[in-house]
Amino acid sequence: MTITTPPQRLLCGPGPSNVSPGALAAMQQPMLGHLDPDMHDILLEVVDLLRDAYRARGAGLVLPLQATGTSGMETGLAHLLEPGDVAIVASCGFFGRRIAEIARRYGADVVEVEAPFGEVVSNERLLDALDRYPHARLMAVVHAETSTGVRHPLAELGAALRDREGETLLFADCVTSLGGVELDFDGFGIDYAYSCTQKCLGAPPGMSPLAVSERAMERVRARKIPVPYSLDLQLLEGFWVKRPVVYHHTAPILHIYALREVLREIALEGLENRWERHSNAGAYLQIELLERGLELLADPDYQLAPLTAVRIPDGVDGKRVQTRLLREHGIEIGGGLGPGAPPIWRLGLMGTNATIATADQLLGALDEVLADEPVLASAA
Repeated sequence: MTITTPPQRLLCGPGPSNVSPGALAAMQQPMLGHLDPDMHDILLEVVDLLRDAYRARGAGLVLPLQATGTSGMETGLAHLLEPGDVAIVASCGFFGRRIAEIARRYGADVVEVEAPFGEVVSNERLLDALDRYPHARLMAVVHAETSTGVRHPLAELGAALRDREGETLLFADCVTSLGGVELDFDGFGIDYAYSCTQKCLGAPPGMSPLAVSERAMERVRARKIPVPYSLDLQLLEGFWVKRPVVYHHTAPILHIYALREVLREIALEGLENRWERHSNAGAYLQIELLERGLELLADPDYQLAPLTAVRIPDGVDGKRVQTRLLREHGIEIGGGLGPGAPPIWRLGLMGTNATIATADQLLGALDEVLADEPVLASAA
């Protein structure tokens, strides 16, 4: 069967989220070339708005990479690690493990500090690892682990590293936190952060906003081994920030329009208000799920608001529930991700979907589907 018009979906999984209507409209604006001087003014506006979204006014470099979140992850590791460098990585889910894997591919000596899915790798354990490897070049954590719904206490980790006054850089995956969870690049003492456009920002997938501290940029400029050309931060800086522009790549113009629009929307809403909206919607959903007798995966002390992992009840066919939600209600949710993941559903309320009304729509559909599950029906 050929699908000419995609069906409408309410995207309540781990991402992408539904695109902001303003971003969709922005992508209908007239196309400019990537070397058009008016486009270069737009690039600078995007960088300025992105600094505000990250709270990265003191950062050495802020820009959106012309690729996905995983490329943002790889860009940082490629620039900040060289063969033989020690990298300490907190691994309590799929994306922490991915950081460790990519770091190994660049020849790093990875010290992986692990915790079970649903738990956080404590800052104490990470700092203990740093005591054992005081010359570690990098400490990497996932601020918002999309595979488990766990939020890392990033501010506290940054403060502890600053107190030590060492050379270890703080590397943070902010894919599911930028625009939806309190995040202060400067205040938290982060050295490299990356995100994506399709989650709490509410733009289409395809770009990875980055923020890099000045001390991290000093390491970038001092490295001797070349990095991949398409990911080269110094070359990208020449296109996005420095003037006159130096050509590097054909930029995804319409995606840039969309990103500019959602960053403007964040500025109008207010960053704190947006964090609060995500927090309220996530907390409401989580309370309602618990009242229905469902169990959440994440440690309650570190529960993420935009992403909730729900344990699939014994005897329930989790995939069948997902399929029915999609086919009968037009709602997408996610399942477990990667080897070793427990049987879970992953429910996302991000970007324009971070509302009580969306939570109620999701809960109503879930109630209807679960009422037909034999195990739960007999229990009722």
